[in-house]
Amino acid sequence: MKLLFIQTGGTIDKDYPHTTKGWAFEFGAPATERILEKLNPSFDFEILTSCQKDSLEITTEDRLDLVKLIQGRAECKIIITHGTDTMLETGNFLKTHIQDKLIVITGAMLPERFSNSEAPINIGCAIATANLQEKGVFIAMHGIVKPVSEIKRNLETGKYY
Repeated sequence: MKLLFIQTGGTIDKDYPHTTKGWAFEFGAPATERILEKLNPSFDFEILTSCQKDSLEITTEDRLDLVKLIQGRAECKIIITHGTDTMLETGNFLKTHIQDKLIVITGAMLPERFSNSEAPINIGCAIATANLQEKGVFIAMHGIVKPVSEIKRNLETGKYY
């Protein structure tokens, strides 16, 4: 099995590079690279970047570009790192455009660079889902995985359930 990881941005990929004007969030290399380096996986993978945006800035055009990217690839199992604010919208969009592949969308409430980030657990849940499912669009967050049509979000806590 070869997994394709696609970065779209979001908190999971935010970094605090030190600049001359202080600290500011920026997007850099995909968090997935650092997580997989620690995992030393027993599967083949590739990591691509579709965009590097806060999920509130992702547009319909960005989602169409993501569909084209996924449809143009031979891999049937894709994990997308995404901002938590609009991952449901992207998931539902992908569900209407792609039915023949497995897509797992995940992210993090804290940047992967933070020692208390849940990013590695969420990526791990997404990888496990790729091993157990064949098709569909799923969200993997907060230790659970559900089809995009079944998952909900508590807007007060930010948690998916």
